[in-house]
Amino acid sequence: MAHVRSAPMDLARRMRAGETIITAWSGLPDPRVPAVLGRAGYPAITFDMQHGLHDLASVALGIPAAAANGAAPIVRLAVDDFAGASRVADMGAVAIIAPMIEDAAGARRLVAHVKYPPLGQRSWGPFEAMGVAGITDQQEWLATANAATLAFAMIETAAAHAALADILAVEGLDGVFVGPSDLSIALTGGRLAASDPATLATVRAIGEAAVAAGKLAGVYCQNAEEFASMQAAGFRLMALGHDSGLLAAAAAATLAPLKR
Repeated sequence: MAHVRSAPMDLARRMRAGETIITAWSGLPDPRVPAVLGRAGYPAITFDMQHGLHDLASVALGIPAAAANGAAPIVRLAVDDFAGASRVADMGAVAIIAPMIEDAAGARRLVAHVKYPPLGQRSWGPFEAMGVAGITDQQEWLATANAATLAFAMIETAAAHAALADILAVEGLDGVFVGPSDLSIALTGGRLAASDPATLATVRAIGEAAVAAGKLAGVYCQNAEEFASMQAAGFRLMALGHDSGLLAAAAAATLAPLKR
């Protein structure tokens, strides 16, 4: 008898059906953080192993904490950590974002570590992931895992932007995720301009190209206005709110009336 994945572990199907998923960005390694964010209503949590404090141990604890509280567990890897893609997939990550992908070869390396044959070369060992997903039948897992585990290549360098069409053509790559800050630095020759109109226009064009190629598109948004603009361009995985920033904002809002 086939098992039905819970909503947080069914992220791929929901996104392919057109649902917009808001993800919090997590750099704090305590597993209570994704639990709180999930209970607060975030439908996904992205554990940042590139710039955040997360490592394999904190991700292993954070993934089930997120899923148990209604949030899809997503992981952004460290740069060039393709082997880590298989590790976090085995822990239960339902989407994996690889930073600094610059060409089709890098995208193919990501696919090779996220997907089982014949799409990739992922080795067998998904027992933690099966437990988080609530699937006990190994054949069922093998038959559904490639479709249910999303591979996103980050587009955030000039080389990646130039190679976008080739990256989008990689079989097994589910989508691209845009990092506006790094992309703005790359395209302006060294100026941080994530929210400049020119940067946002470039980001929207990337999302539209992804949708036209039949891929999913994700992006980090600075605010609610950017969220609406990117959603209209076809982006369906939207990062909005960093855990440390959310904590700081809540603390400041609580203290503000006392400072008058």
